Amino acid sequence: MRLSRTRRHLTAALAGVAATALLAACGSGDSSGGSGDTVRFGYINDFNGASLIAIAEAKGLWKKHGLTADAKVFTNGPLQIQALGTENLDFGYIGPGAMWLPASGQAKVVAINTLGNSDRVLAQPGITSMQELEGKTVAVPEGTSGDMILSLALKKAGMTKDDLKVVPMDPSTIVSAVSSKKVDGAGFWYPAAATIKKQIPDLVELAKNTDFEDEVSFPTAFVAGNKLVADNPEKVKKVLAVLREAIAFRSEHTDEAIALTAEKLKIPADQVKADAANNKVLGVEELDKLTRDGTIDKWLKGMNDYFVEAGKLEQPVDPEKYYTGDLFIGAGK
Repeated sequence: MRLSRTRRHLTAALAGVAATALLAACGSGDSSGGSGDTVRFGYINDFNGASLIAIAEAKGLWKKHGLTADAKVFTNGPLQIQALGTENLDFGYIGPGAMWLPASGQAKVVAINTLGNSDRVLAQPGITSMQELEGKTVAVPEGTSGDMILSLALKKAGMTKDDLKVVPMDPSTIVSAVSSKKVDGAGFWYPAAATIKKQIPDLVELAKNTDFEDEVSFPTAFVAGNKLVADNPEKVKKVLAVLREAIAFRSEHTDEAIALTAEKLKIPADQVKADAANNKVLGVEELDKLTRDGTIDKWLKGMNDYFVEAGKLEQPVDPEKYYTGDLFIGAGK
Protein backbone atom coordinates (compact mmCIF):
# COMPACT_ATOMS: atom_id res chain seq x y z
CA MET A 1 0.00 0.00 0.00
CA ARG A 2 1.50 3.31 -1.06
CA LEU A 3 1.27 6.28 1.25
CA SER A 4 1.80 9.82 0.03
CA ARG A 5 5.30 11.24 0.59
CA THR A 6 4.10 13.38 3.53
CA ARG A 7 2.50 10.37 5.19
CA ARG A 8 5.62 8.25 4.71
CA HIS A 9 7.66 10.89 6.50
CA LEU A 10 5.06 11.13 9.26
CA THR A 11 4.94 7.36 9.67
CA ALA A 12 8.71 7.15 9.99
CA ALA A 13 8.76 9.95 12.54
CA LEU A 14 5.98 8.42 14.57
CA ALA A 15 7.80 5.10 14.77
CA GLY A 16 10.53 6.73 16.82
CA VAL A 17 8.08 8.66 18.95
CA ALA A 18 6.04 5.52 19.64
CA ALA A 19 9.00 3.82 21.31
CA THR A 20 9.45 6.84 23.57
CA ALA A 21 5.73 6.95 24.34
CA LEU A 22 5.75 3.29 25.29
CA LEU A 23 8.59 3.80 27.72
CA ALA A 24 6.74 6.72 29.26
CA ALA A 25 3.54 4.70 29.46
CA CYS A 26 5.13 1.78 31.28
CA GLY A 27 4.81 3.54 34.61
CA SER A 28 1.23 4.68 34.04
CA GLY A 29 -0.51 1.45 33.10
CA ASP A 30 -3.27 -0.25 35.07
CA SER A 31 -3.49 -3.99 35.45
CA SER A 32 -6.72 -5.84 36.08
CA GLY A 33 -7.88 -9.42 36.02
CA GLY A 34 -5.23 -10.98 38.21
CA SER A 35 -4.68 -14.03 36.03
CA GLY A 36 -4.94 -15.33 32.49
CA ASP A 37 -3.64 -14.18 29.14
CA THR A 38 -2.22 -10.65 29.34
CA VAL A 39 -3.59 -8.04 26.93
CA ARG A 40 -1.58 -4.85 26.34
CA PHE A 41 -4.29 -2.29 25.64
CA GLY A 42 -3.77 1.36 24.69
CA TYR A 43 -6.26 4.10 25.45
CA ILE A 44 -6.63 7.90 25.50
CA ASN A 45 -7.63 9.92 28.55
CA ASP A 46 -11.15 10.90 27.50
CA PHE A 47 -14.65 9.40 27.54
CA ASN A 48 -14.36 7.82 24.09
CA GLY A 49 -10.94 6.34 24.72
CA ALA A 50 -11.23 5.26 28.35
CA SER A 51 -14.86 4.48 29.22
CA LEU A 52 -14.86 0.84 28.09
CA ILE A 53 -11.54 0.23 29.83
CA ALA A 54 -12.91 1.76 33.02
CA ILE A 55 -16.05 -0.40 32.83
CA ALA A 56 -14.10 -3.59 32.10
CA GLU A 57 -11.83 -2.98 35.08
CA ALA A 58 -14.61 -2.02 37.51
CA LYS A 59 -16.92 -4.88 36.52
CA GLY A 60 -14.26 -7.61 36.42
CA LEU A 61 -14.81 -8.31 32.73
CA TRP A 62 -11.17 -9.09 31.96
CA LYS A 63 -11.03 -11.81 34.60
CA LYS A 64 -14.44 -13.14 33.52
CA HIS A 65 -13.02 -13.85 30.07
CA GLY A 66 -9.70 -15.28 31.27
CA LEU A 67 -7.64 -12.15 30.61
CA THR A 68 -5.41 -9.74 32.46
CA ALA A 69 -5.28 -6.19 31.08
CA ASP A 70 -2.15 -4.08 31.00
CA ALA A 71 -3.69 -0.72 30.03
CA LYS A 72 -1.38 2.08 28.90
CA VAL A 73 -2.34 5.69 28.22
CA PHE A 74 -1.34 7.40 24.96
CA THR A 75 -1.83 10.94 23.70
CA ASN A 76 -3.18 9.99 20.25
CA GLY A 77 -4.13 7.17 17.91
CA PRO A 78 -1.19 7.17 15.47
CA LEU A 79 1.24 6.39 18.29
CA GLN A 80 -0.83 3.34 19.19
CA ILE A 81 -0.90 2.12 15.58
CA GLN A 82 2.89 2.36 15.52
CA ALA A 83 3.11 0.40 18.77
CA LEU A 84 0.84 -2.28 17.29
CA GLY A 85 3.13 -2.51 14.29
CA THR A 86 6.20 -3.04 16.44
CA GLU A 87 4.28 -5.57 18.59
CA ASN A 88 4.67 -3.44 21.72
CA LEU A 89 0.89 -3.25 22.00
CA ASP A 90 -1.94 -5.70 21.27
CA PHE A 91 -4.98 -3.42 21.05
CA GLY A 92 -5.57 0.31 20.99
CA TYR A 93 -8.10 3.08 20.54
CA ILE A 94 -8.18 5.61 17.69
CA GLY A 95 -10.30 8.59 16.75
CA PRO A 96 -11.56 9.23 13.22
CA GLY A 97 -8.51 11.24 12.17
CA ALA A 98 -6.23 8.22 12.61
CA MET A 99 -8.48 5.91 10.58
CA TRP A 100 -6.19 6.43 7.58
CA LEU A 101 -3.71 4.08 9.25
CA PRO A 102 -5.95 0.96 9.20
CA ALA A 103 -7.07 2.15 5.76
CA SER A 104 -3.43 1.93 4.68
CA GLY A 105 -3.22 -1.66 5.90
CA GLN A 106 -1.29 -0.96 9.11
CA ALA A 107 -3.88 -2.39 11.55
CA LYS A 108 -7.33 -3.94 11.80
CA VAL A 109 -10.41 -2.19 13.14
CA VAL A 110 -11.90 -4.81 15.46
CA ALA A 111 -14.75 -2.77 16.95
CA ILE A 112 -16.49 0.53 16.30
CA ASN A 113 -16.86 2.56 19.49
CA THR A 114 -18.83 5.80 19.11
CA LEU A 115 -19.61 8.48 16.55
CA GLY A 116 -17.49 11.48 17.44
CA ASN A 117 -18.44 15.14 17.59
CA SER A 118 -15.54 16.34 19.71
CA ASP A 119 -13.36 17.97 17.05
CA ARG A 120 -13.14 21.71 16.51
CA VAL A 121 -11.23 24.36 14.63
CA LEU A 122 -10.42 26.84 17.39
CA ALA A 123 -9.34 30.45 17.01
CA GLN A 124 -8.31 33.30 19.26
CA PRO A 125 -10.96 35.92 20.15
CA GLY A 126 -11.57 38.35 17.31
CA ILE A 127 -11.09 35.74 14.55
CA THR A 128 -14.57 34.96 13.25
CA SER A 129 -14.04 32.98 10.02
CA MET A 130 -11.68 30.50 8.39
CA GLN A 131 -10.69 33.22 5.91
CA GLU A 132 -9.41 35.34 8.80
CA LEU A 133 -6.91 32.58 9.63
CA GLU A 134 -5.13 33.17 6.32
CA GLY A 135 -1.42 33.69 6.91
CA LYS A 136 -1.80 32.97 10.63
CA THR A 137 -0.20 30.27 12.78
CA VAL A 138 -2.41 27.23 13.38
CA ALA A 139 -1.35 24.26 15.52
CA VAL A 140 -2.45 20.70 14.76
CA PRO A 141 -1.64 17.19 16.03
CA GLU A 142 -0.74 15.79 12.62
CA GLY A 143 -2.51 12.65 11.41
CA THR A 144 -5.32 12.95 13.97
CA SER A 145 -8.96 14.08 13.99
CA GLY A 146 -7.70 17.60 14.73
CA ASP A 147 -5.87 17.47 11.42
CA MET A 148 -8.98 16.10 9.74
CA ILE A 149 -11.39 18.78 11.01
CA LEU A 150 -8.96 21.52 9.96
CA SER A 151 -8.66 20.07 6.44
CA LEU A 152 -12.44 19.75 6.07
CA ALA A 153 -13.03 23.31 7.28
CA LEU A 154 -10.38 24.70 4.94
CA LYS A 155 -11.90 22.88 1.97
CA LYS A 156 -15.35 24.24 2.80
CA ALA A 157 -13.86 27.75 2.93
CA GLY A 158 -12.11 27.28 -0.42
CA MET A 159 -8.70 27.23 1.25
CA THR A 160 -5.81 24.80 1.80
CA LYS A 161 -3.14 24.38 4.44
CA ASP A 162 -0.85 26.40 2.19
CA ASP A 163 -2.94 29.43 3.13
CA LEU A 164 -1.92 29.01 6.79
CA LYS A 165 1.25 28.60 8.80
CA VAL A 166 0.51 25.09 10.06
CA VAL A 167 2.66 23.95 12.98
CA PRO A 168 2.54 20.26 14.03
CA MET A 169 2.30 19.93 17.83
CA ASP A 170 1.42 17.26 20.34
CA PRO A 171 -1.87 17.77 22.23
CA SER A 172 -0.42 18.99 25.53
CA THR A 173 1.70 21.57 23.71
CA ILE A 174 -1.38 22.80 21.83
CA VAL A 175 -3.21 23.42 25.11
CA SER A 176 -0.30 25.53 26.30
CA ALA A 177 0.27 27.31 22.98
CA VAL A 178 -3.37 28.33 22.49
CA SER A 179 -3.89 29.24 26.16
CA SER A 180 -0.83 31.53 26.10
CA LYS A 181 -1.89 32.94 22.70
CA LYS A 182 1.35 31.85 21.03
CA VAL A 183 -0.70 30.50 18.10
CA ASP A 184 -3.74 31.98 16.38
CA GLY A 185 -5.73 28.79 16.14
CA ALA A 186 -5.74 25.00 16.23
CA GLY A 187 -7.35 21.89 14.82
CA PHE A 188 -8.17 20.18 18.10
CA TRP A 189 -10.79 18.38 20.22
CA TYR A 190 -12.70 18.16 23.46
CA PRO A 191 -12.17 17.61 26.37
CA ALA A 192 -8.76 19.25 25.99
CA ALA A 193 -10.42 22.28 24.37
CA ALA A 194 -12.36 22.80 27.60
CA THR A 195 -9.05 23.25 29.42
CA ILE A 196 -8.15 26.05 27.01
CA LYS A 197 -11.54 27.69 27.53
CA LYS A 198 -10.81 28.02 31.23
CA GLN A 199 -7.96 30.36 30.26
CA ILE A 200 -9.72 31.93 27.24
CA PRO A 201 -13.50 31.90 27.90
CA ASP A 202 -14.27 33.67 24.60
CA LEU A 203 -12.29 31.21 22.49
CA VAL A 204 -13.90 30.96 19.05
CA GLU A 205 -15.07 27.68 17.47
CA LEU A 206 -14.92 28.04 13.69
CA ALA A 207 -15.88 24.47 12.76
CA LYS A 208 -17.13 21.22 14.31
CA ASN A 209 -17.84 17.66 13.16
CA THR A 210 -21.56 18.18 12.67
CA ASP A 211 -20.82 20.84 10.03
CA PHE A 212 -19.78 17.97 7.75
CA GLU A 213 -22.13 15.15 8.78
CA ASP A 214 -23.76 15.08 5.33
CA GLU A 215 -20.34 14.31 3.80
CA VAL A 216 -18.64 12.02 6.29
CA SER A 217 -19.25 10.22 9.60
CA PHE A 218 -16.65 10.28 12.36
CA PRO A 219 -16.44 6.82 13.97
CA THR A 220 -14.01 6.14 16.80
CA ALA A 221 -12.73 2.59 17.01
CA PHE A 222 -10.65 -0.10 18.66
CA VAL A 223 -7.79 -1.55 16.66
CA ALA A 224 -5.50 -4.57 16.81
CA GLY A 225 -2.25 -5.54 15.18
CA ASN A 226 -2.50 -7.41 11.87
CA LYS A 227 -0.30 -10.25 13.14
CA LEU A 228 -2.33 -10.71 16.32
CA VAL A 229 -5.60 -10.94 14.40
CA ALA A 230 -4.09 -13.46 11.97
CA ASP A 231 -2.22 -15.60 14.51
CA ASN A 232 -4.34 -15.45 17.67
CA PRO A 233 -8.06 -15.20 16.81
CA GLU A 234 -9.05 -16.75 20.16
CA LYS A 235 -7.39 -13.90 22.08
CA VAL A 236 -9.09 -11.39 19.81
CA LYS A 237 -12.45 -13.08 20.42
CA LYS A 238 -11.96 -12.89 24.22
CA VAL A 239 -11.08 -9.19 24.05
CA LEU A 240 -14.05 -8.48 21.81
CA ALA A 241 -16.30 -10.30 24.27
CA VAL A 242 -15.04 -7.92 26.98
CA LEU A 243 -15.60 -4.89 24.76
CA ARG A 244 -19.10 -6.06 23.80
CA GLU A 245 -20.14 -6.39 27.45
CA ALA A 246 -18.64 -3.00 28.25
CA ILE A 247 -20.38 -1.40 25.23
CA ALA A 248 -23.72 -2.86 26.36
CA PHE A 249 -23.20 -1.61 29.91
CA ARG A 250 -22.23 1.88 28.74
CA SER A 251 -25.32 2.27 26.54
CA GLU A 252 -27.66 0.96 29.25
CA HIS A 253 -26.01 2.69 32.24
CA THR A 254 -24.44 5.80 30.78
CA ASP A 255 -24.41 7.80 34.02
CA GLU A 256 -22.56 5.03 35.86
CA ALA A 257 -20.19 4.66 32.91
CA ILE A 258 -19.41 8.37 33.17
CA ALA A 259 -18.80 8.02 36.92
CA LEU A 260 -16.47 5.03 36.42
CA THR A 261 -14.56 6.87 33.69
CA ALA A 262 -14.19 9.94 35.90
CA GLU A 263 -12.87 7.75 38.71
CA LYS A 264 -10.34 6.08 36.42
CA LEU A 265 -9.16 9.36 34.89
CA LYS A 266 -9.25 11.14 38.27
CA ILE A 267 -11.23 14.08 36.92
CA PRO A 268 -14.66 15.52 37.90
CA ALA A 269 -17.68 13.58 36.66
CA ASP A 270 -19.24 16.77 35.27
CA GLN A 271 -16.21 17.17 33.00
CA VAL A 272 -16.57 13.61 31.70
CA LYS A 273 -20.33 14.12 31.24
CA ALA A 274 -19.68 17.21 29.10
CA ASP A 275 -17.13 15.23 27.07
CA ALA A 276 -19.59 12.34 26.58
CA ALA A 277 -22.24 14.77 25.33
CA ASN A 278 -20.03 15.51 22.30
CA ASN A 279 -20.33 11.92 21.09
CA LYS A 280 -23.04 9.45 20.11
CA VAL A 281 -22.90 6.28 22.19
CA LEU A 282 -23.83 3.15 20.23
CA GLY A 283 -25.29 -0.02 21.74
CA VAL A 284 -23.96 -3.48 20.95
CA GLU A 285 -27.14 -4.61 19.13
CA GLU A 286 -27.05 -1.41 17.09
CA LEU A 287 -23.40 -2.03 16.18
CA ASP A 288 -24.25 -5.59 15.11
CA LYS A 289 -27.05 -4.27 12.88
CA LEU A 290 -24.86 -1.51 11.40
CA THR A 291 -22.19 -4.09 10.68
CA ARG A 292 -24.56 -6.54 9.01
CA ASP A 293 -26.34 -3.97 6.83
CA GLY A 294 -23.10 -2.42 5.57
CA THR A 295 -23.55 0.98 7.25
CA ILE A 296 -20.19 0.80 9.02
CA ASP A 297 -18.43 -0.16 5.79
CA LYS A 298 -20.15 2.87 4.22
CA TRP A 299 -18.84 5.13 7.01
CA LEU A 300 -15.32 3.81 6.54
CA LYS A 301 -15.55 4.09 2.74
CA GLY A 302 -16.52 7.74 3.17
CA MET A 303 -13.45 8.28 5.32
CA ASN A 304 -11.28 6.49 2.75
CA ASP A 305 -12.55 8.91 0.11
CA TYR A 306 -11.74 11.87 2.37
CA PHE A 307 -8.20 10.61 3.01
CA VAL A 308 -7.57 10.17 -0.71
CA GLU A 309 -8.89 13.64 -1.49
CA ALA A 310 -6.85 15.13 1.34
CA GLY A 311 -3.67 13.51 0.01
CA LYS A 312 -3.17 11.24 3.03
CA LEU A 313 -3.64 8.03 1.03
CA GLU A 314 -3.29 7.06 -2.61
CA GLN A 315 -4.88 3.58 -2.64
CA PRO A 316 -6.75 2.76 0.57
CA VAL A 317 -7.66 -0.77 1.62
CA ASP A 318 -11.32 -1.72 1.22
CA PRO A 319 -13.11 -1.46 4.60
CA GLU A 320 -14.28 -5.06 4.23
CA LYS A 321 -10.62 -6.07 4.60
CA TYR A 322 -9.62 -3.91 7.56
CA TYR A 323 -12.86 -3.88 9.58
CA THR A 324 -13.28 -7.34 11.09
CA GLY A 325 -17.02 -7.05 11.68
CA ASP A 326 -17.52 -10.80 11.48
CA LEU A 327 -15.18 -11.25 14.48
CA PHE A 328 -17.02 -8.55 16.42
CA ILE A 329 -20.42 -10.17 15.87
CA GLY A 330 -19.02 -13.66 16.43
CA ALA A 331 -17.67 -12.68 19.85
CA GLY A 332 -21.26 -12.25 21.03
CA LYS A 333 -22.20 -15.86 20.41
